[in-house]
Amino acid sequence: MERNTPLVSVCMPAYNAGEYIADTVKSIIDQSYTNWELIMVNDGSTDDTAAILNQLTDTRIKVFHQENKGPSAASNQAFKLSKGKLIKFMDADDLLSPNYIQNQVSVINDDEDAIAFAAWGRFYNNSLKTFRLDDNFLTKSMKPAEWLIASMTDKQVMLQNAMFLIPRRILEVSGLWNETLSLINDFEFFIRVLLCAHELRFTNDAILYYRSGLAGSVSTTTSAKGAESAYHSVNLGTQYLLQQETSTRVNRIAADCFQRLVYTFYPQHKAVVQKAVLKVKELGGSSIAFPAGGYTKILASVLGWKATQYLKFIFKNRG
Repeated sequence: MERNTPLVSVCMPAYNAGEYIADTVKSIIDQSYTNWELIMVNDGSTDDTAAILNQLTDTRIKVFHQENKGPSAASNQAFKLSKGKLIKFMDADDLLSPNYIQNQVSVINDDEDAIAFAAWGRFYNNSLKTFRLDDNFLTKSMKPAEWLIASMTDKQVMLQNAMFLIPRRILEVSGLWNETLSLINDFEFFIRVLLCAHELRFTNDAILYYRSGLAGSVSTTTSAKGAESAYHSVNLGTQYLLQQETSTRVNRIAADCFQRLVYTFYPQHKAVVQKAVLKVKELGGSSIAFPAGGYTKILASVLGWKATQYLKFIFKNRG
């Protein structure tokens, strides 16, 4: 294959994704770039995911079945089975615009120290009619540390799997997914990986359609294990950034990340909340507001955020 058309490996873990996975695979098959392989790891699904994958006939698609080990382990298995010079990790329920891979390959332009990224937006209820592009996303090519700092200042950074195209060489330096993490494992992983590149390059005419609002998805997990994973992922990811720059602005960013954990896990996971509160204090404090809208915002203004979260927790469990 010619130098400007390297093999791209799309590494896709799948767990109980039967309702959406066919559309996701189609968005890969419909890519204008044709030199790709799709490595799909069925991570012990209990729905019809396995049956759907076994019916795929495109020779560029490889399917591997394993017992349930979690998304990080499944992603690592997909990578181990891959052969591409460029790697894209991708969730089994998201979609890519038709020129996505082609334009990311072009922007990397055979530079093994550059990572491509692209625009994204959310859609709901299995309908692209609900899609809205995130217009607050930083669409500028930059040094990784500066991009991360800018993307994390006064807001949550988006580090979604399929957004990035990564040279294999960078992953060999950074290491793969941390298999002890489940909830927000992408936070730790992508900060670590991005900081091993010399440049992040924005890709024009490339959109990630991020499926949101799925009941029971990993991102909605609120188990004790999930809360601990979120804490450790934030702790590791912010440490990587602090190692790049010791400054007031990075301390503030890190403190804000831990404060979001406080808001998210109060009052259900007290141990994680207590650890996060200590981190906020150690880092100099956070001033980010409690995220609320509508009736929740009104209630929080009267009762305070803790009482509001407690009431939401009580009603959720009773419901």
